[in-house]
Amino acid sequence: MNCLHNLPRSCSVLSTRSFETGSAIHPCFVKMTVNYNEKRLINGTALRQICLMQATPSSTSGVDIEDNKDSEEKSDIYSSNMTEAMGAVLTYRHELGMNYNFITPDLIVGSCLQTPADVDKLRSIGVKTIYCLQQNSDLEYFSVDIEAIREYASTFDDIQHLRAEIRDFDAFDLRLRLPYVISKLHKAVNRNGGITYIHCTAGLERAPATVLAYMFWIQGYKLSDAVTFLLSKRSCFPKIDAIKSAIIDILTGLKRKPVTLMWTGDKCSSVDIAGLDIGWGQVIMKI
Repeated sequence: MNCLHNLPRSCSVLSTRSFETGSAIHPCFVKMTVNYNEKRLINGTALRQICLMQATPSSTSGVDIEDNKDSEEKSDIYSSNMTEAMGAVLTYRHELGMNYNFITPDLIVGSCLQTPADVDKLRSIGVKTIYCLQQNSDLEYFSVDIEAIREYASTFDDIQHLRAEIRDFDAFDLRLRLPYVISKLHKAVNRNGGITYIHCTAGLERAPATVLAYMFWIQGYKLSDAVTFLLSKRSCFPKIDAIKSAIIDILTGLKRKPVTLMWTGDKCSSVDIAGLDIGWGQVIMKI
């Protein structure tokens, strides 16, 4: 499947009011605050009924319009930062909802889930494992409630939500974390079978790189063939050098060692740390 799927984002409301557009009724979500003991009393069926209450709005509220405008502004900023950091013109529109592409019949690369309803969308196409590479800061930026998504997914016995964090726009962090990320992914695929949905925020760098490493290390593709195949399915910009460097680390047994850097100058406002090993354009720390 070569086309890019843009799936509309489900609405989010604070009441049990129904929303109706034309003759269609769309599922939306009720935000609930319950303590731990109350959560234990909610079984899987009850939780699904709570999460998927149907509603019928007669018009778009001012709050929804403001939320959409805020999401558009955040998408603009994120796309600009991504383009600057990655050295390629890349665009992500969070307000358009989840988008994805099948890379192989059992591997999908896509953008992040935004609501529990996205779990149902993935289950409907046979996804058995959702593999999230985002950090909490990524989720907080777009106000994604990851715990609600994970809790909803846990009410089903035919899908599993897993996390393996990689820092966004950071090729060096990708290099260091890939061996663990691929190991965890491989175990999940063997355990759950079916289709695996691998995502970061936009599905344009971390997730494609992870799929490339999986195809290369686990499925036996030549790296060049895997790159060509991936790019024929999804327009993206994976850091291929990070994968190559990770291989060298594995072969040479690279181990992390703490390093202390001291700066005694007092005539600067900030100090950027970079280096040949990660590329001079890749800043890993600001002091």
